[in-house]
Amino acid sequence: MKLLSNPTRYVFFTGKGGVGKTSLSTATAIQLADAGLRVLLVSTDAASNLDEMLGVPLRNSPTPVPGVPGLSVLNIDPDVAAESYRQRVLSQMEGSSTEQERETVREQLSGACTTEIASFDEFSSLLSDGAASYDHVVFDTAPTGHTLRLLSLPKAWSGFLKDNDRGASCLGPHSGLKMQEARFNAALAALSDATQTTVVLVARADKGALTEAARTSGELRELGLRQQHLVVNGVFRATAPGDAVADALAALNQQALDSMPEALKALPQITVPLRAFDTVGLAALRALLDDEAARALIPAPDANPENWAADGLQKLVDELAAAGKGLIMVMGKGGVGKTTIAAALAVGLVRRGHAVHLSTTDPAAHLASTLEGQLPGLEVSRIDPKLETQRYIDKIMASRGTGLNEQEKALLLEDLQSPCTEEVAVFHAFSRTVSSARSAFVVLDTAPTGHSLLLMDATGAYHRQMTREFEGKSAAHVVTPLMRLQDPNYTRIILVTLPETTPVSQAAALQEDLRRARIEPYAWVVNKSILATHTRDPVLRARLQGERLQLARIAAGLAKNTYTVPWTAKPPVGLDGLERLLES
Repeated sequence: MKLLSNPTRYVFFTGKGGVGKTSLSTATAIQLADAGLRVLLVSTDAASNLDEMLGVPLRNSPTPVPGVPGLSVLNIDPDVAAESYRQRVLSQMEGSSTEQERETVREQLSGACTTEIASFDEFSSLLSDGAASYDHVVFDTAPTGHTLRLLSLPKAWSGFLKDNDRGASCLGPHSGLKMQEARFNAALAALSDATQTTVVLVARADKGALTEAARTSGELRELGLRQQHLVVNGVFRATAPGDAVADALAALNQQALDSMPEALKALPQITVPLRAFDTVGLAALRALLDDEAARALIPAPDANPENWAADGLQKLVDELAAAGKGLIMVMGKGGVGKTTIAAALAVGLVRRGHAVHLSTTDPAAHLASTLEGQLPGLEVSRIDPKLETQRYIDKIMASRGTGLNEQEKALLLEDLQSPCTEEVAVFHAFSRTVSSARSAFVVLDTAPTGHSLLLMDATGAYHRQMTREFEGKSAAHVVTPLMRLQDPNYTRIILVTLPETTPVSQAAALQEDLRRARIEPYAWVVNKSILATHTRDPVLRARLQGERLQLARIAAGLAKNTYTVPWTAKPPVGLDGLERLLES
């Protein structure tokens, strides 16, 4: 099974979180390398798990993969990229610059905007001349919202720099950003060339995932990426007649495929079956696209799936409600069901008599379609990057534009058109949402892990800036968003995962990142468990072995409190569906 019969030099795998982008991109890269080609597999996801899948430490430089001659892997780590970018900028400063001037530039280059532009700078180099020794460059991207942002940056920065001779002020007076213009233009040209770049849209046989893939397809076309393919991953076919769980799951898959959006039906496409094993290790990754090899890897069925018991969401809601108010942040890898769990918790709190504000930082989230209706006492919103950016620009122009002449106002507006402004605006909106939990419940559905970590970086940078500004002064009245997130009486972090190796590993890694920032998660929610369904289907029964191992791993010390949500035959959509999820 080949995903691409005649692959272009650059191949991007993108899609909603949890659809299998990493598995499919890695399997494709291995397949190309096994055919004798030189391949570079690149992860643009800050929360990548390629290291676990391949057993290779990820670095910002190409690392050969043992057992796959010709394949190297590279991870664009935002923190490492930002530090490298800062050092390059500082090295460009004249020798006559003072230490104070250099410190000023370091401060200007400490925010989330620098992290983004540094990552983009490395990404651009791979599309220009940075991967000349490879036949193919395969990109395993972050979930959709973050990837669309990344793929839009070549056009955004090229347009911004075209008539701007001064460089972007938000990156510091010595940034030398203008020097990168040729590289950005080369990246834009490569992305727009159908003979060089292909985008593989990955989805599951799920209405929400296919709808998002169709929307992504349209947005990519607007950016000039028209060479697209569709892969529907994890398609389940029942093999045990009369098994209610297997029949329901197969019916849902087929229904989603039958109602696929027209925009996707027009694309070249294949389906990949649901495998009975986790795609960790070279044998499993090679078997993902090889039916014969896949049959040889099927584990023995779980011997006792009925031996299962766990606390559900009702108990978690009871514990959260006892506080009377506060911020509840729902976090995790893309595709684990964060939006559904956040909506269910919000509905549960409203049913207990509390006013709740449910919001999201995920550009690709669909809270409205999850709720499918209004509930008295529940306010629903989203942090829309475009809306927040315009709101921020209007605010700055109103406050700083007073007293400026028309030319000065034009220069200020030009600076505010920088792609950096979006990062700043989203952080300000996030801060307002966090602050609003002082008097009521705020349930915040966050973007997938990598994007959320960048937002946490911005929160930390702002906290450090405030600390420096008030150093030696009375700061009793200063409360930063980070301080609120660190306060267990104010914020409760809920980590959502699936009972599978990769989501559990990423939840554990996210927990460690939060702990380094002195933010302690309150509980884990294990979503879509099939242990309680008593299925007889061979594929599902085989997958139960892996699920039981992951539940034991979580119980062995990863989570202080664990709550489990069983897989349901009917998707938990709408107020009735969310309440069924709470009661299950």
